[in-house]
Amino acid sequence: MRSSSSQVAHWNVEDVTRWATQSDHSSKILLDCLRQEAIDGEVLLTLTERDVQDLRHRLGYNLTFGELKKFWLAVFRLQLVVIGDSQAESQPAAAAKPVPVPVSCLTPEYLKTAISLCYSILVSWITSFVMVIVHERVPDMQRYPPLPDIFLDNVPHIPWAFCLSEITGSLLFTLWLIVLIFHKYRLVLLRRFSALAGTVFLLRCITTLITSLSVPGTHLQCNQSDFAIDDPNVDMVGAMVIRLTRAYRIWRGLGLSIQGVSTCGDYMFSGHTVALTLLNFSITEYTPRSLYILHAFTWLLNLFGIFLILAAHEHYSIDVFVAFYITSRLFCYYHTLANNGTCRRSDSKRMNTWFPLFSYLESGGNGQIPHDFETPGSLVVTIAERLCLAKDQVVMTFSKFSLFPLAFHQCSGKSA
Repeated sequence: MRSSSSQVAHWNVEDVTRWATQSDHSSKILLDCLRQEAIDGEVLLTLTERDVQDLRHRLGYNLTFGELKKFWLAVFRLQLVVIGDSQAESQPAAAAKPVPVPVSCLTPEYLKTAISLCYSILVSWITSFVMVIVHERVPDMQRYPPLPDIFLDNVPHIPWAFCLSEITGSLLFTLWLIVLIFHKYRLVLLRRFSALAGTVFLLRCITTLITSLSVPGTHLQCNQSDFAIDDPNVDMVGAMVIRLTRAYRIWRGLGLSIQGVSTCGDYMFSGHTVALTLLNFSITEYTPRSLYILHAFTWLLNLFGIFLILAAHEHYSIDVFVAFYITSRLFCYYHTLANNGTCRRSDSKRMNTWFPLFSYLESGGNGQIPHDFETPGSLVVTIAERLCLAKDQVVMTFSKFSLFPLAFHQCSGKSA
């Protein structure tokens, strides 16, 4: 049966059934399903992998996982052929573009997500430890007064502003968590967010460590003696244990004053501004443009949170400006390269050399992520499917290991 774009679109239900019969992967139940659901040529060309899965999970047909998967692969190959034919008919062969991969083929890539998460968690530990070190090196407030600053010199100190800025950050984080939970490609979003957060905060560790700025406000109680380890009875190992304990308290409280964390010396650049900006850009990037009210709200929270940080006199203006600039530029550069496969492939060697983490995480070529969200019901179904698949993989793994000793004993018995 021919499968040109013009003919497939005009197939009736019986034509689709005959095509499915020729694919050698169709059971009687699947053929009955195609007839009862009135799947003709137009419907066949617009099917997605989620639609094929719904034949079993939503509509209740007694189809196995293998049948569904093989049927989807056959449909996918047919769609590629039809797309290629339509492009060849509409433009010269020399100008033909490669067939885009359907978004349903984006893979979660659990290992990459796990590596990205471990990277961000490791950087958070390094950041907490560096915050302990810089607190020990904070300049004496009597000898080194606050530096001149245009904003801080002209805006009075607002004591409650810093706590309110952290509340705005918590609200942004809640919105981002909702996007992550209901987005269809949540693991790709989590992987990119973790990689960006880890990279920016790792850069912040370097800038805070190499130069110690004076305390920006006289209201801050910052003394070297607060974190100094001057007990002569404490050896190097004991001092390291004390520092790691303090770093754990900072890490556990996420560096937030509303969690009881108080640090000094980590000024260049503002970690709170990094978090606000990264959350804002992530929400606006991975939600539809039609949600302009949400985007305006997140931008308002971002800018208002930055203002509150400065109004609290917790950071210099340069700290906030540099944090916003670095975070926003790195986010835009990352997504420009990730969304454009041509840029990655044109200079892959240099990309692998200078950006090894990016090259590894985006090696699958996911490209621009569509704004596909799941309903609570479909989310429960997806979680159940993943759990069943994980259970099957665990059972298969254990069965292989349990069969290996048996086969070994049988072989050794025959040789004896």
